[in-house]
Amino acid sequence: MYQALYRKYRPKTFDEIVGQDHITKTLANQIKNGEIGHAYLFTGSRGTGKTSTAKIFARAINCLNPINGSPCCNCSVCNALKDASNVDVVEIDAASNNRVDEIRDIREKVKFLPVNGKYKVYIIDEVHMLTESAFNALLKTLEEPPNHIVFILATTEVHKLPATILSRCMRFDFHLITDDVLIKQLKNIFAKEGIKCEEDAYRLIAKSAEGSDRDMLSIAECLVAYCHKDIKTQDVMNILGNTNHETYLAICNAIHKKDIGEALTILNKVEKDGKNMSVVSKDLTVCFRNLLVAKTCKNANDMLGFTTDDYNKYQTLCQDFSVNELMENMKIFSAIESEMKYAISPKTLIETAIITCISDDQKKN
Repeated sequence: MYQALYRKYRPKTFDEIVGQDHITKTLANQIKNGEIGHAYLFTGSRGTGKTSTAKIFARAINCLNPINGSPCCNCSVCNALKDASNVDVVEIDAASNNRVDEIRDIREKVKFLPVNGKYKVYIIDEVHMLTESAFNALLKTLEEPPNHIVFILATTEVHKLPATILSRCMRFDFHLITDDVLIKQLKNIFAKEGIKCEEDAYRLIAKSAEGSDRDMLSIAECLVAYCHKDIKTQDVMNILGNTNHETYLAICNAIHKKDIGEALTILNKVEKDGKNMSVVSKDLTVCFRNLLVAKTCKNANDMLGFTTDDYNKYQTLCQDFSVNELMENMKIFSAIESEMKYAISPKTLIETAIITCISDDQKKN
């Protein structure tokens, strides 16, 4: 049976978790030293490895022959815990099991000893979705847990958790994964799958993933289905609805020249090419941000990660804008992003933003 890339290449050991060395090293050291806590909090953006790390940790603390703190994946306990129905590792989605009754059910079951390993692990995903009464019920268990119980709470919105819960957990913040790390990961996977991909296409995929390993693999999945095993840069643009740098820079240049007609003509062509206007709006904001970085930062391309040709284009155009102009234009396009999903005509919002950029600039002159 075919497996999606993000499932096929889900990490099985701490070494396979990408971009979170500060967390995996700490957890591995705890296991090697036999210093297992009773409650952990994993927080960070989607697709950064929270649930995968929780599952690896659950197997590692029960593994009969851990290797450098990671599960061996071969012993009887590791094999038993691979089964999703195993009662020693219980995964709970708090988004759909957020009532106090579900947490009370946990409180009743934690008294039972694990069947296979030394610890029984409860992984509560999206824990911020619990109701206030459910949090209160969970708090009692976190205060006085049995020695054989480990809780791992995972959330993308840690600010919604009560301070009483936070104070009883060992907190780990998962960082967004850098483009370079994502590209390296994708190259390794494509090499194993026999997939060819252009260098600029790798960078586009990584940028579109916005620091999420899972999002990157989901995008790659679509591209493999579209291109089979030979991915071109233009294919990535077609699938993602991205427009090339030249088009965005041309719109920015038209704004600089105060040429409303030219800017709207280019935007109209972008729409006719079938580009998603929400993506275009976001990318124009990013384009002005990139121009600001190119204008103000030393070694700006270390941050931008462009090809030499694209970077030179940004360097040339940024000289025509003042820092204040770039900042104001960023604000104008950022302001419409939240309105795009509700707009009857997203294109009209972008047109209005373009005209506002030019009009505001004219008022200053």
